[in-house]
Amino acid sequence: MTSLLVTGGAGFIGSNFILYFLEKYSNYRLINLDKLTYAADLSYLKSVENDPRYVFIQGDIRDAALVQKLFRDYDIRGVLHFAAESHVDNSIRGPEIFIETNIKGTFTLLEAARAHWFESPQKPRAGYEHCRFHHVSTDEVYGSLGETGFFREDTPYAPNSPYSASKAGSDFLVRAWHHTYGLNTVITNCSNNYGPHQHAEKLIPTIIRKALAGEPIPIYGDGKNVRDWLYVRDHCSGLDLAFHKGKAGETYNIGGRNERNNLEIAHTITALLQELAPPSSRGLTVAHYRDLITFVPDRPGHDRRYAIDATKIETELGWRANENFETGIRKTVAWYLERWADKKS
Repeated sequence: MTSLLVTGGAGFIGSNFILYFLEKYSNYRLINLDKLTYAADLSYLKSVENDPRYVFIQGDIRDAALVQKLFRDYDIRGVLHFAAESHVDNSIRGPEIFIETNIKGTFTLLEAARAHWFESPQKPRAGYEHCRFHHVSTDEVYGSLGETGFFREDTPYAPNSPYSASKAGSDFLVRAWHHTYGLNTVITNCSNNYGPHQHAEKLIPTIIRKALAGEPIPIYGDGKNVRDWLYVRDHCSGLDLAFHKGKAGETYNIGGRNERNNLEIAHTITALLQELAPPSSRGLTVAHYRDLITFVPDRPGHDRRYAIDATKIETELGWRANENFETGIRKTVAWYLERWADKKS
């Protein structure tokens, strides 16, 4: 059985990926290395905690001794690297941990993979020729778009926040380890994910959480910042394809082709909540959840628009998203309603 190291597997995308991957494949053992910061939740993985194909290790990706030991003990043959500090607001308030985790942590993993898989630069050990390092990144490394156009794999990097700058730095490290040492790498840059398991601080869970509590729903600026939204399960299928079929050294953009601005998101969610959990059923006095939408001062460096051109992964690897925004957001709202069924504030 082939052992793969999954970093940050107790987080939003990582936990969805582990469930997806174990459901689909029987010939892999997944070693989940997660520090269990505020954004992680092992309850998401309750259904697989006793699965012999799954091992959880609590630890920091910056801990070189621990990471090297995992490579040796489990003979790691592939890495799927999700672990990252990812909240832009947090990166503005305290950027250092983003540099430490996203750049130094990625470096530590790359070096452990190189030591375990290679005899010397460009010369893999016998039997380790096909080991792959898959780095999961973001479209935010490309900066901000105008009203038209899309991010492509050849779009120049132009990060505008400490978070996106740290992810850009980690992308460049992965690229360098491929070209310098011959590491079999693939990078995927995704658009905004949404769906089950997302931390409550993110936009969509925040809208749901605030609405259900009868509190003001904060929308930055004029609410016209546009994002391309990707249902997390569709992202997992794209990651699966890139990991197994992607060309070494290549980058693949994964996007949902679902552009919405933040105000549209808020109106869509409040309408769904009005249908599925009317305010009166929760003892709230507000007539409609949309009345809770409140505009707040914009955050520094707030990119105006992101949109991904996913043509490369669609044409080369055959990826397709199964969910459009209407179907995906309904599933997402239903999941949070069930999770927060008894939460009144």
